[in-house]
Amino acid sequence: MYMDAIGLRPVLREMARELAGHGYYVLVPNVYYRHGPAPVVELPEFIGNDERPALFAKVMPLLEAHTTENALRDAGAYLEFLTARPEVGAGPVAVTGYCMGAVLAVRTAAAHPEQVAAVAGFHPGALVTDAPDSPHKLVPGITAQVHLGLAEGDFTPEAIGELDQALSAAGTGDGCEVYPGSVHGFTMSDTAAFDPASSQLHWDRLLPLLARTLSSGSTGG
Repeated sequence: MYMDAIGLRPVLREMARELAGHGYYVLVPNVYYRHGPAPVVELPEFIGNDERPALFAKVMPLLEAHTTENALRDAGAYLEFLTARPEVGAGPVAVTGYCMGAVLAVRTAAAHPEQVAAVAGFHPGALVTDAPDSPHKLVPGITAQVHLGLAEGDFTPEAIGELDQALSAAGTGDGCEVYPGSVHGFTMSDTAAFDPASSQLHWDRLLPLLARTLSSGSTGG
């Protein structure tokens, strides 16, 4: 479970426990570990609209330092750790991600198609860009089933069309779904973006995806 750009905090622990309660082993890495233990930046208990500008001024340098090269190196280490755990059953892994974590999930699935059977990304970051290594250009290398739950306004209609076309051509399953009435960050209950209905919808999409793609209830990522 890849964190959002804000970083590790209690809400992500709660979400991981929810997922673990369904029988999955869940790893939630501190993606910013190169800069220190979590929380890397001081976080308020509740992130309202007034707190966001100052918080993201601190977070953006961490996000920018997490290059694609670092992300791919870390992804391999996370998967190696998971598969070596004695309590983790044999079989495929699912990768979930929120905000920037959705980008990391797509990159992980493309780099490790032999291990990743499911990808779920919610209110994702920049999946469609002009960069040569834009995540949407990696979709042909993904064998996992994919669900992307978008907030209204996350992407332009053109970007959604590009993503849907790539996912459809790759035969990756659900593709993109825009969650009605939602804003970016809708799963995060410690922010002003939280939307209970959209958050529940994300569980309603995620849990069946995991159930049909993982070989047993004892593995997950």
